[in-house]
Amino acid sequence: MPHDSHPAPEPVILQLSVPSKPGVQGITDGLVHRVRADPGTAEILDLTLDDTAVAEFLVRIAHGDTGFVARTDSGERAVAVIAATVAALMGEDIHTALATPDIPFLTGLKPPAVEALRTVLLAIETDDPDAVTAALRALAP
Repeated sequence: MPHDSHPAPEPVILQLSVPSKPGVQGITDGLVHRVRADPGTAEILDLTLDDTAVAEFLVRIAHGDTGFVARTDSGERAVAVIAATVAALMGEDIHTALATPDIPFLTGLKPPAVEALRTVLLAIETDDPDAVTAALRALAP
């Protein structure tokens, strides 16, 4: 009997996905820390500065070789700096991101975008970790 006399098998449909890279953290996982005396080589961004100063800092640091640590006791300002950092990395309007963070957009970031964010925004330091962490829960997927 020839090989080709059997009916062709039915194709099997598989869904494939690319696993996330090891070490890629969620957008806020381990991001909040108490203020440390020595931030190492990271630059410090004081989020009590006005939006223009924050935007200028982010434009400069977003494509630099070092990351930064943001300092704030405001949960709202912590969410805003995450949004603004993403905007800076994407070349979007940083002032708009600071004023009105797009929560659905941020929660939908894919692992490579989260990894890019976390290589720039290294930590959010605060004297009120509970308040900042509570605000960042809005960014949980």
